[in-house]
Amino acid sequence: MFQHKYFKLFVMFVLLGISVWQFTEGNIGNGIFILILALLVLFFYIRNEYLLMAYMRLRKQDTAGVEKWLSKIKSPEKALIKPQQASYYMMWGMIHSQKNIHQAEKYFRKALKIGFILKQEEALTKLSLAGILIAKRRKREAMNLINEAKKLDKKGLLKENIQVVKQQLKRI
Repeated sequence: MFQHKYFKLFVMFVLLGISVWQFTEGNIGNGIFILILALLVLFFYIRNEYLLMAYMRLRKQDTAGVEKWLSKIKSPEKALIKPQQASYYMMWGMIHSQKNIHQAEKYFRKALKIGFILKQEEALTKLSLAGILIAKRRKREAMNLINEAKKLDKKGLLKENIQVVKQQLKRI
């Protein structure tokens, strides 16, 4: 599918119009099928298909696969809506945190600047950035990020990870 976000909206509205036209002509089956296609295009507008594939690879901890799918997004500002851009940069930060922590820090900061919809993603990003800052011996800034991540983690999914990062912080 084309990557430009406005093109996806245009296709969705055209399909929606054709669906309404099919309903008014009495072709209910065609109208329902085209309506389902319009909803599918809307879904891919809200959740980018390349990001979905990257998330699936990230769950399997296949960083090469994540990098492959993320590299297919040529210009994230044109192809993705704002929260998707934050997820995009967060995943690039995760990939680079194993290779180049300076580049990873830039990606994490850019993701935090853009902003997330899900507080869990924001907490994970802040926790990852805190780990990088610990490696750079910036204790005060890392502690602030850990506390912010703890506040954002309402469900307690990152509780163990926060404890591990706090243990690393004590070693400095």
